Amino acid sequence: MSTALLFSGQGAQVVGMGKSLYDGSPIARDLYDRANKVLPFDLQQVCFTGPAEVLTETRVCQPALYVQGYAIAQILRERGKLNDLKACLGLSLGELTAYAVAGVWDFETGLKIVAERGRLMQLACDQTKGGMAAVIGGTREDIFKLCAAFDIDAANFNCPGQVVISGESEKVAQAVARAKEFGPFKLVKPLVVAGAYHSRLMEQARAAFEKFLQGVEFKRPQVTVYSNTTGSTLSEPADLRAALVKQVVSSVLWEDDCKAAADSGITQFYECGPGGVLAGMMKRTAPQAPITSMHEFADIPA
Repeated sequence: MSTALLFSGQGAQVVGMGKSLYDGSPIARDLYDRANKVLPFDLQQVCFTGPAEVLTETRVCQPALYVQGYAIAQILRERGKLNDLKACLGLSLGELTAYAVAGVWDFETGLKIVAERGRLMQLACDQTKGGMAAVIGGTREDIFKLCAAFDIDAANFNCPGQVVISGESEKVAQAVARAKEFGPFKLVKPLVVAGAYHSRLMEQARAAFEKFLQGVEFKRPQVTVYSNTTGSTLSEPADLRAALVKQVVSSVLWEDDCKAAADSGITQFYECGPGGVLAGMMKRTAPQAPITSMHEFADIPA
């Protein structure tokens, strides 16, 4: 038996997230109380009662997902479900949660990193006119051809046949309108997002985040961690730091991470976060991999 934890990325947030954890677990309650002392806003209020418009803001939803994912992992640990924990991996923002659970940094340090990352990405969104679109179907070569034609970037390779493209709003709109000229795409749909994540439009956030991380100590992970930028494992602190900086403007190779983790022999995956989105992606990438999603307190095995 070997276990891996998966942590949600931005977009998975939902009003009410964490409330049942807070009410049902002293460990979760302590983490949310500690988070409120670190953050410049009331995380409990916005997570538990909204409004949705505030929770959706990049600077807010990233800490919200970090704290919830971390809390679920700690409840699992308390219940003896992680004695065989072998790996942690997360989608985009979730990669930072994975590093925290793996011991690269402690809870508060990770929360401060996440909060600054969210703040910087919010600034970059506010100062650029970016957009994203989901692309269903086609190969990676087709995606790269499409992006090259319209001078945009491939942001997320989520699972086989599901990719997100990112860049200047007008260029993304043109790519959506003409996509089928460049590959056998089944669907190309604009996404409702605040900006062009994982694209060159996040460069100012990347540069500032790199500077911020220079003052942060990274430790070797206690379990295997996977990097979105490489689609494989990393362990050296300097490599982990460089990968997190690069991730802000680079493609997220989530499909590669999931396949590598499944191929490593993991026998149980737990998704820690709302929506079941990662479970769906894992099932499309590695259908044989058993995965359970946990969002509410009642979802966590006793």
